[in-house]
Amino acid sequence: MPIDAPPSLPPLEEPIVCSVMAAVKYELPVNIVLAVAAQEGGKPGQWVRNTNGTYDVGPMQFNTSYLRELARYGITAQDVEQGGCYAYDLAAWRLRGHVRNDRGDLWTRVANYHSRTPAINARYRQQVMRRAAWWADWLDERFATQQIAQAAVLSGAPGQSPVVAANISSGATPVVETQPAVAQPKAATAYVPRGLIVGGK
Repeated sequence: MPIDAPPSLPPLEEPIVCSVMAAVKYELPVNIVLAVAAQEGGKPGQWVRNTNGTYDVGPMQFNTSYLRELARYGITAQDVEQGGCYAYDLAAWRLRGHVRNDRGDLWTRVANYHSRTPAINARYRQQVMRRAAWWADWLDERFATQQIAQAAVLSGAPGQSPVVAANISSGATPVVETQPAVAQPKAATAYVPRGLIVGGK
């Protein structure tokens, strides 16, 4: 008697794949990185001028004021305006810095990605919390996920990594912690962290 194969997942879009890989790389909850990516809603090559004279650049709308700090490492606006996963990696790196080093609750720290100005931060915080809850449900429908404590996310304590294995169909591209920006389909295991969910199940 033949065994029924699970239905294959449709190909995932670049923002989703890149957000998941960046979240795993920087040990952040995937639903948070996906929420920030969706909230920023940038596109490759996009430059948006801000009232303070800076620009938000590329898919993750990385602000040029942060890029001034990174120029000593050779990172330019042209690097983050391109398509591909680099902009997501850089954004996740920056998010991790806010989450681990800033003050306030988790969502205020996440909203610091956009702005530290209290009123702007509060508005962004509410928007990204709603998106994170939506993405948590999306992930739950497709992967085995795990809720993690806010303290583990904030501290990044060893052994508290929000990474769990999830079986996916062999037709999908796995996301593995050690994979480069373009994942190679070597196994049927993905690593999908999930974090604190507001309004989740």
